[in-house]
Amino acid sequence: MKGSHSQSQAQAQSQAGRRRRCGWLLPLLVGAAFLAEIAFLGRLDMAKNAAAVESWTTSFYARSSAPARDGKAAVVVPGADADDAPPGGGEVVEEDDGDIRLCEERLEREDGVPHDRDFDKDPVLVGGAAKDWNKCSVGCEFGFSATKTPDATFGIAPDPTVESILRSMESSQYYSENNIAVARGRGYKIVMTTSLSSDVPVGYFSWAEYDIMAPVPPKTEEALAAAFISNCGARNFRLQALEMLESLDVKIDSYGSCHRNHDGKVDKVETLKRYKFSLAFENSNEEDYVTEKFFQSLVTGAIPVVIGAPNIQEFSPGEGAILHIKELDDVPSIAKTMKHIASNREAFNQSLREHHVYTNHIFGTSNDLRKFKHNHGVCLHVH
Repeated sequence: MKGSHSQSQAQAQSQAGRRRRCGWLLPLLVGAAFLAEIAFLGRLDMAKNAAAVESWTTSFYARSSAPARDGKAAVVVPGADADDAPPGGGEVVEEDDGDIRLCEERLEREDGVPHDRDFDKDPVLVGGAAKDWNKCSVGCEFGFSATKTPDATFGIAPDPTVESILRSMESSQYYSENNIAVARGRGYKIVMTTSLSSDVPVGYFSWAEYDIMAPVPPKTEEALAAAFISNCGARNFRLQALEMLESLDVKIDSYGSCHRNHDGKVDKVETLKRYKFSLAFENSNEEDYVTEKFFQSLVTGAIPVVIGAPNIQEFSPGEGAILHIKELDDVPSIAKTMKHIASNREAFNQSLREHHVYTNHIFGTSNDLRKFKHNHGVCLHVH
């Protein structure tokens, strides 16, 4: 036993010695790899090969979608060569749609919560609204029944056993009951407002409606920005900000009722496409209150100049994608930035890149809450 122990100890010491002798090679190998990378990048024309660099750097962790073939979903796996690989290289691996559906069904089963109630035979009944989807993971109906008491209803329910629902997309600064605490105090059990703290958030964003990845159209207007402001009694400083921008030689074409200098009978989205900036001025500065003014700007490639939600950056694809006027003292610096971006093609393009790169991961997370229909969300909540 003693001889065996001595032999094991000698082997361990020998292995440790080899590790010590070879340990000096690791820094050398790291340094060689670093120098090789610099040499490789030095041979690239960065102006012409930005796409190649991006493809090379992202190939370590990303997979790209490729067109489906023969009813199968194609996925590009970087790093392999193939004659039929899509632009950018990579091997095309086909995934059967049936496998994807089975995976989705398995996840739905795992997410399922057992209930004593059979929702297929006894679906959730919500009074006072129309159903706005084709399929729901729980049985749910909207309308009125002479034989069944609803589970919930829009408005204050006279029956205390029925959950009352408040649904509004207006600011609580104009409608006080849209404040969640106030709504609770008035007896609403389910609150649906633009606040992300609502039971069922009902924001203005829709991935289907707002294609912020659409190509940017040419900017043809002489004026830097377009404005569509019709509520001249807004409970913030948006009209003062507009006047200050104009006094600082920022030319603005105004199509709304306030400060109008152009015919307002135009298609808003098509009009915004011609401008480099859009004054996305909300009627109140309320957290999470972000309306179509902001998202339409992103769709049209007009950089949003924002007055509104203090947390607007959480709704922005990236920090450089918007200009935020938090108070009137910000207007001079914003005006200067607008002029710089408008006269500098690279600065303008960099801001637009922020629309597509999504450097702010909160953008996708917060807006995923709007991916389901609002009334569908009520059913899930009651369920």
